[in-house]
Amino acid sequence: MPGYDVETTIHELLANPDARVVLERYLPGIGENEWVRTSPGMRLGLMLKFASHLGTAEQDALAGELAAIERTPFGPAPEEPWPGARDDVEGDEVPRASAAPTDPTQGMEPDGATVHRTVELAFVGPSAGNPFLDVDFAADVTFEGTTTRWPGFYDGDNTYRVRFLPEASGTHAVRTASTARSLDGLEASVEVGPAREGDHGPVRVDGWGFRHADGTRALPLGTTCYAWTHQGDALEEQTLATLADSPWSKVRMCVFPKSMPWNENEPERYPFEPASEEGPATGRTQAGQLYDKQRYHPDYFRHLERRITQLGEFGIDADLIVFHPYDRWGYAVLGTEADDHYLAYLVARLAAFPNLWWSMANEFDLMTKSDDDWHRLGRLVRDLDPARHLIGIHNCATFFDHTADWITHASVQKTETYRTAELTTEWRERWGKPVVIDEMSYEGDLPYGWGNITGEEMVRRHWEAACRGGWGGHGDTFLDPDDVIWWAKGGVLKGESAPRIAFLREVLTDAPGDLEPGHGGDLVLGTCGDDYALYYWSFMRPREGLLRLAPGDWILDVLDTWNMTVTPLEGVHSGNATIPLPGKQYVAVRARRVG
Repeated sequence: MPGYDVETTIHELLANPDARVVLERYLPGIGENEWVRTSPGMRLGLMLKFASHLGTAEQDALAGELAAIERTPFGPAPEEPWPGARDDVEGDEVPRASAAPTDPTQGMEPDGATVHRTVELAFVGPSAGNPFLDVDFAADVTFEGTTTRWPGFYDGDNTYRVRFLPEASGTHAVRTASTARSLDGLEASVEVGPAREGDHGPVRVDGWGFRHADGTRALPLGTTCYAWTHQGDALEEQTLATLADSPWSKVRMCVFPKSMPWNENEPERYPFEPASEEGPATGRTQAGQLYDKQRYHPDYFRHLERRITQLGEFGIDADLIVFHPYDRWGYAVLGTEADDHYLAYLVARLAAFPNLWWSMANEFDLMTKSDDDWHRLGRLVRDLDPARHLIGIHNCATFFDHTADWITHASVQKTETYRTAELTTEWRERWGKPVVIDEMSYEGDLPYGWGNITGEEMVRRHWEAACRGGWGGHGDTFLDPDDVIWWAKGGVLKGESAPRIAFLREVLTDAPGDLEPGHGGDLVLGTCGDDYALYYWSFMRPREGLLRLAPGDWILDVLDTWNMTVTPLEGVHSGNATIPLPGKQYVAVRARRVG
């Protein structure tokens, strides 16, 4: 076999004794590195980007020595295809469409259904064998001549559920389809009333920005709180209380628990049932426990659903990360069949939730999956989700090709030490899609550069991104004696940026539409049509501002983005205007055309 190269994963190199000796000589302690241990897809080339002590000559020498070592077999054996759904789970003696609803008082017609709210039908069905694999269950929902198929799922305890998300009021005819006779051909008529106040439906792309299904503008200013749903009720309720009083409209959060520094506690729940003996569909945690990849823990997913529902009550979307590399349970390397089945199950459970975004991965380039794998998985989610929720994929050091047909928007983190939001316009032009900088570094005091910027810099990057036609992301990463860091576990905020981001949100909400990058010369300029402009001086601090206003008369407000004040300037301004400024950093001027 050929030798190793920079695209080889660190785990594969460490598994070969000869390669490990070479690797440890150039990178002492690499085998015990926490980030390597929890990132099975970490490739040598990516690690070398962070190994600043190795010069080019040393890196070339390392690559040469590894290329000379004969490669040995590595990784799991080829997978056997999993069994598909069976058409004999119930005998011919079972009448078709005979399944009873789980709530006899509800019957087949749910009361109180409204537009942009999840509608659910639940039935008693077969539980023999493995219902998660043996039974296909779905519903065709017909409204005004158009039929949409919504996937259903087994929820344990002999219960099958199917959910749909109506986007218009009126009569919706439901007919189930299943490989189980009792669940096939059930019919219902659901009367859907008008949307309740505050219900706007899923967020979707609108040009360079976003709108809800009912046309309401969406401002996707978000925060990161990866594993908050795995911390137990007390801390999770505290997190919800913090979010209820926050400026954010979305939260980046994981389906699976995370294993990394400051996030090493065991979750209270696990997504798969334990296995009694090893088999082709079993996984193994780092501690050696076996679990059955073909059987889900419904309670795990019910808990996730409850938390997503609670977010929706505050007007917050769950930007749900379905895969990530930071793992000690084997969830990052389930295998192709398990990945596909897990995604199908997850989409069946959650596609009818209005407040949802799909994030295929956090830091996809630290995982073992290939680009072809991500394309397969992304298209699977897109094709299974009738609600057409947004889909993105997040990077570590190398960008995914966001022009892919299944990606709706670019979800990125910085790839340079200092420049982040300054690249927004370039990224828009590169991919032709809205740009959400979900990780611009975080406000905090961690020893890593991604987690120790100031509140002022966090706010500056948000304004910079906004004026360049993009959207910023927040994180709070302050060391804590109990390791309760917002970015990982939630709790309370310790930084200063949140209320300032709320001020930015107010400014963006008051604008007549989404900002487009303009040509501001020495400052950053965002415009909205011909009647609105936002000038931002970032870290500069002039005592006077020189504005080149478009033809016409304008009224101007000086915005102190840190102290959150609005100071109207007297009079009406036009042409090349010289205006007084406070001579401090983080000042903006809002210009609105008279009339």
